[in-house]
Order: sequence, then structure tokens, then C-alpha cells
Amino acid sequence: MAQNKTLSHDIAQLLRTDILRQRYRCEERLPSERELAARFGASRGAVREALSQLEQLGLIRIQPGGARVQPIEAASIAILGPLMELEAVPDPALVDQFLQTFGAMAALTAREAVAVADAEALQALASRVSALKKHSTDFNAAQAEWVALLEAMARLSDNLVVRLIGNDLKAQFVSQMLKLGIRPVFRKRAIGEVLVALERALKAGDRDLAHAAITRYFDELRLAMQQAMESRKAG
Repeated sequence: MAQNKTLSHDIAQLLRTDILRQRYRCEERLPSERELAARFGASRGAVREALSQLEQLGLIRIQPGGARVQPIEAASIAILGPLMELEAVPDPALVDQFLQTFGAMAALTAREAVAVADAEALQALASRVSALKKHSTDFNAAQAEWVALLEAMARLSDNLVVRLIGNDLKAQFVSQMLKLGIRPVFRKRAIGEVLVALERALKAGDRDLAHAAITRYFDELRLAMQQAMESRKAG
């Protein structure tokens, strides 16, 4: 049984890649279970389980008579990682969309966190910002501090929906960036201004300023990532 599940998972991955690479196009019918079983040297049960996995991802719709490919926009967020792995360097537009979306969620989290935080919690956040200032433009050194700061804000905001979506996004995006070894280089002055604004926001309990500071940080990250990816492609 375990071997059958592993095989069905492998089949689902191969078909998923075929669909994402548009070898099977939107609304096109996939080969029959019998044909797929012959292609992969598997039982029809393993193929049926693989198709079920693809349906759960939103990539296909299983109907009487076969399975049809669905628009990529209908799929779940779980395909973000596989989409980014299609090429040696991920699609820059996809990376930018991720950062834009995650940045908007992080800014909302910062606003909500500052709105509900008491004096002790605000001081704890301010201490994390102080730690960031020690290596603000070093992506490797600062990354753990930024993650800790944003997670602390997420705990305070207690927005379950945002946290669940954020967890899924981070799990797929960060792992892919680490594999590629892409390290953006920030503009020192801009990041310094972001951290000063965050300190002011936390000292004054200003939720709008906190929102603006996190928004600017992600704008800077988007710019730095775009330049890093262009450099990687040129190299």
C-alpha cells in the first residue's frame, strides 16, 4: 500500500509538471486511466489516486468520461512552489507578485499588532528592531531577525487567516530562494529609514506608521530581489 501511494505521488508530480508546462492545455482532456497506467507502468488504482491529488490542487476536474485541465487561476496556492521550480531561475514576475502579496499581508499584520499591543509588547518589538539595525543591509544576517519580528507581530495580531496563508507562502517561497542562493542587496539608506520609522511607530503606538514602514521594506525587498535575479540570469 505504501509503495502504491509513493507511485501515485510520483505520477501526480509528473502530470502536474506537464500541466504547468502546458503540455496539456486548459480544458484539454487528459489521457484515460488506462493510457496513463500504460505510460507509467502502474495500476489504474495508482493513476486514479494521482488524478485525485491533482484535483485537490485544482489543476484538473474529474468528470464522467475523463479529467479536464482547469485554468491555472483555479488552482490552490500549493502550486506556487512547483511553478517556481519550473525553471533554473524562477519567473521574476511571479517572485515579485509573491513579495507584493506577502508584503501587503505583513503590513496588515503590523498595523493590527501595534493596535492591540500593550507597552511591554511594544517594547519587545522595539528590541527586535534594535537588533535589526546592527546588520540591516546584510540579507543573510538580517533575515532571521526580520522573520522573528514579523512572527512576533503575527502572534500579537492573532489573525488566523493571514497567518495560515502566510505560512503556506513562506514555506514555498523561502525554500526555493534558499535553494537558488539568491541574496538581494538592499539600499543602506532606505533600510535605515525603514527601521527608524518602525522605531517611531512602536514608541508612539502608531499603527499607520508601522503599516507604512513594513510596506516600504517590502518595496525595497522587491527592488533588491529584482536586481539580484537579473544579475543571476546575466551570469
